[in-house]
Amino acid sequence: MIYPSSGLASLLNLRWLADDLLTSGQPDADELCAVAAAGCEVVINLGLPDAEYALVGEQALSESLGLVYIGIPVPWQAPTHAHLLRFIEVMRETEGRRRFVHCAANKRASVFVALYRILALGWPEPRALADLAQSWDPDECWSRFVVAELAVRHAKGDMALPRS
Repeated sequence: MIYPSSGLASLLNLRWLADDLLTSGQPDADELCAVAAAGCEVVINLGLPDAEYALVGEQALSESLGLVYIGIPVPWQAPTHAHLLRFIEVMRETEGRRRFVHCAANKRASVFVALYRILALGWPEPRALADLAQSWDPDECWSRFVVAELAVRHAKGDMALPRS
């Protein structure tokens, strides 16, 4: 895989996970410009738009750079199944495009990407969770969330969520 790096090195907890998938913490305006220059086409923000860390005008700046902006605000200590389902829907809708998924510190983003890979793409849990472990060791709230989402999968016997 070839990963453009110019201007991206300063992104908090930057992770190139695939040719079409980049995750990090909250970008500033210059970093968002670098994300666009790196060929990303879609910004998926899991952070809260009114949080202290948020980039004011992120959606407008993204769109001015030709990026599709999708906000899925996930409260830090209150992720829900509905948030995850919306994320999976967005990831499916944007397949084939280079996506930049971020939150405040690449913690929400890394959990949601790992669960997407397991639940929607059918990745083996150890493989997807290994990428998650490279980003952070989820705290109690996020560990419970991961376990609960995987338990739903196991209870249903699903290998992957069906496409809608």
